[in-house]
Amino acid sequence: MGGDTPKTVGFVWGLLVLNTLGSAGAQTIVPLPRSLIQLITMGALVTAFALALALNLRLRIRASAFLLLLTLLLVPSVISSVHPEPGLGALFRCARLALFVGTLWLLSRWWDGGTTFVRHHIRMYFAVLGSVAAGLVISPGAALPELYGGRLVGALWPLTPPQIGQYAAVITGLTVLLVLGRRTDRASAAVVVAPSLLLLALTHTRTATLGLLIGLALAIGSLVLTSAAARRVFTWTVLGAAVAAVGFGSALRAWFLRGQSQENFTSLTGRAKVWDALLTAPRTGVEKLFGTGLGDKSFDGLPIDNSWLAVYHEQGLTGVALVAAVVIVLGGVALLRPPSLSRACAIFLISYCAIASYTEAGLGDASPYLLHLAVAASLLVAPAAATPPSAPAAPRRRVPRWARDPEVT
Repeated sequence: MGGDTPKTVGFVWGLLVLNTLGSAGAQTIVPLPRSLIQLITMGALVTAFALALALNLRLRIRASAFLLLLTLLLVPSVISSVHPEPGLGALFRCARLALFVGTLWLLSRWWDGGTTFVRHHIRMYFAVLGSVAAGLVISPGAALPELYGGRLVGALWPLTPPQIGQYAAVITGLTVLLVLGRRTDRASAAVVVAPSLLLLALTHTRTATLGLLIGLALAIGSLVLTSAAARRVFTWTVLGAAVAAVGFGSALRAWFLRGQSQENFTSLTGRAKVWDALLTAPRTGVEKLFGTGLGDKSFDGLPIDNSWLAVYHEQGLTGVALVAAVVIVLGGVALLRPPSLSRACAIFLISYCAIASYTEAGLGDASPYLLHLAVAASLLVAPAAATPPSAPAAPRRRVPRWARDPEVT
């Protein structure tokens, strides 16, 4: 349906990535006003929508349950945001989500079940990680501040350790799967995977690490029956994990604890206290059903850090049901597809987002997590059936005149 994907589509995808980087994070080497960052990110989204519309003036789209559910998510978002309490900021975030989803609808024309958007995803987030690495080289002190416990942050653009860990884990997993599917060579993959794993280790991000390991295990496991390379990697990975667990158990435990006490680790760095306060806060019936309006994913000034509770707080039980339907539909379609590289990449992205949703917010608003799921949706689109070429008409035999005329006797 979409034909060859224009190169501008990759640029549009990069603008969507830029929009979801956020404006809150560590102190940068050159101070960037938050208003300037928000102007850049929103300008990127408006430009992305305009370019996508220019590329798809005929509004040719692909039917997608994923995009339909995201569109329906706008309903509780708007209902909860029109009240005076949330303020104009909530309506602004609704407009942003509408533009974001609209851009995805316009790009769906080029969703064909191939790995085109996987490559766009890897390139764009690798560029983001390049800026993180550059900041680390220019100013190690700013990139590894004591404020974050010596964990890696963005020194050129305000990125937090969980953001960097997320980007590094996702592109590492996708690149490994492309190698297994023989869609890229090992040398090119090493250029992406090696620095990404190093940055992931410097962030000390437990969620991203677990998401990478479990997501890759599920994705590679889906290829075991059809790929000898996947079987070898799966076997060696299991053996390596067993050896690491026995030989480096104490070091791995120290890395995961990050110097925290057992009590702090058990309460997920204080997240559980915020979650309990959010769940016990009094709410009206309308607030339970539709939420309190799109916000900055915080409660009483503290980050919620859980996608499901953030959606419940801002979009109510209706939003929770729609987001759950998104994950269930994508997961169900992935399980029904025959084994393939596209299916494996989709399984990795869906499982990563599901795991990260427990300690990270973002599934209910324009975020990298929705971009990950959009890539998964593009991978799960059934390719359009090729129209068989029409057989050329058989040449008519020339019949002599004497044979055409009836014989007169």
